[in-house]
Amino acid sequence: MAGKRSTPPTVAQAWIELRSADPEAVSALAVARASLPVGRALTSLRRLRLFELSGALPLRAGVERLLQASIQFYNPHKERCSVRTNASDALPVGADEQVVLVYERGEERRGGAERWWHHETGRSIEVREGVAWVLGFAPGTGDPAAAAEELTVLRDRRHGLLCNPHAQEYRIGSGTVPLAWMSGHA
Repeated sequence: MAGKRSTPPTVAQAWIELRSADPEAVSALAVARASLPVGRALTSLRRLRLFELSGALPLRAGVERLLQASIQFYNPHKERCSVRTNASDALPVGADEQVVLVYERGEERRGGAERWWHHETGRSIEVREGVAWVLGFAPGTGDPAAAAEELTVLRDRRHGLLCNPHAQEYRIGSGTVPLAWMSGHA
């Protein structure tokens, strides 16, 4: 009986989080709680960098090895990396947390990382980067997805914090997060 061969992924995500407290997340949590009505229900706020790689990729172990080999993606001495190569892979997010992806409109591509990857592997891929905000709400918060939306889009001094809709795009993951979240090739 022949062994089962793994199919290389065409999309992978790398979730990068500081090993220590993140000053931007700490500040955003304090501002949300103090200044935004919906922020009072916020119990936690984390910030992760999210890389989306698409193209001819190696198997998961190869993706992990390449990510760790370059400072284009993360510093393993001060950050931890969780890689997803399948939609069923676990997220570095609690089941009751909301995830908000924010990225610069038209500027999410990372040319330096793409050139480095091509130099190392001989393969061309697309690399996109955004910020994933992970929001935890107090039990009893009516609709956490609606609360996440309210906290995300900046409308005025009392509404929104995480995304400037004039320059950035956002996606809210409630329950599931697709692998091709930025590129939209789900």
